[in-house]
Amino acid sequence: MHVSIRLFAGLAEVIGSSTLTFHAHESPLTAGKLKELLSASYPDAAPQIKVSLVAVDREYAPDDTEIAESSEVALIPPVSGGEPEAAAGETADGLFSITAHPLKAELLLEKVQDVNHGASLLFVGTTREMTGDQQTTSLHYEAYVPMALKKLQEIGLEIQERWQAHCAIAHRIGLVGIKEASVVIAVSAPHRDTCYEASRYAIEALKVSVPVWKKDIRDSGSQWLGKDPQAEESSSYKQYS
Repeated sequence: MHVSIRLFAGLAEVIGSSTLTFHAHESPLTAGKLKELLSASYPDAAPQIKVSLVAVDREYAPDDTEIAESSEVALIPPVSGGEPEAAAGETADGLFSITAHPLKAELLLEKVQDVNHGASLLFVGTTREMTGDQQTTSLHYEAYVPMALKKLQEIGLEIQERWQAHCAIAHRIGLVGIKEASVVIAVSAPHRDTCYEASRYAIEALKVSVPVWKKDIRDSGSQWLGKDPQAEESSSYKQYS
């Protein structure tokens, strides 16, 4: 069967395309077998394929997940290079967005405020100039937008169910300069203690499950930042300040 695969960051760069139609004779075809076949067909990309996660229909897929010809398949690399995805998006309720435009924290906060909530918080992640003795000039973000929005919605739903809190999240893609916001998280809750807990949960869950990549750009060069691909079972491998 023929499988359409979306590729990101350095994986797309090595293979030479952001999309790939791959013909597989195996039936059933599993996520693990697909990685094996792709590694054999694209040996130059094999090291990155090995540490990438497979997403099937916008969900992280274990190796034994079966893939149908109609499945939406993507390879999620841990540390990579490449260009940011041109598309951006927003959920129907306006609470979650991926955008190339500057983020407006106050507008996001308005979306979660509630007359019955006595606490609200804004978390703003910004580009930091110095990390140790290394100087950053800007950051470059890329996202798998449809899946990122889906995962952001799941975070919001979890926060609503666990803390009876409202949550909205906006994330930048493309070039983000020093002191500019790359992510804004707005949370409101009936009480301040649960508001703090829900806000902390949101950023930690975002780092684990939302497929976004970050490139540190310096005068001396650039480097894609990430974590050990074995550190999390399902991770988008990105870091925040």
